[in-house]
Amino acid sequence: MTRNELCKAVVLDYVDAMNAGDWKRLLAQFASDARIQGVTGSGGLDFALPIWKQLHDGLNMHLDVQEIIADGNHVAVRYCEQGCWTAPFLGFTEPTGWTYELVAIEWFEISNGKIASRWGHGTGLRKRVSSAFQPPRLPPPE
Repeated sequence: MTRNELCKAVVLDYVDAMNAGDWKRLLAQFASDARIQGVTGSGGLDFALPIWKQLHDGLNMHLDVQEIIADGNHVAVRYCEQGCWTAPFLGFTEPTGWTYELVAIEWFEISNGKIASRWGHGTGLRKRVSSAFQPPRLPPPE
């Protein structure tokens, strides 16, 4: 495998583990000092894991890879992210059962076969909240 293929494989295993809620396998994809930047802030794995668990358990998040590219140690992925709000999520405690779908983009830096850094796009939480947490907007009456 080329370096690009190896880096893509690490990220694809991250996606598979995230979708499965396999936290042990997910964490194994990261360097112990990995830095995670997402829509709720930044930190290490101890910061990110509780949020990822809530995305999986509360929003039933599923990532479908639409495109993946690698250049050396960097990998970018565009996903279709889908879910349904069925349990508490980030302090919101009254699930609606509504679904959401959005485009998600993540950028990874791979070092020694592990994810050293991961950045997520900044609009996902707002879109999740507006589509899964708010009632659908109806057209005005005629």
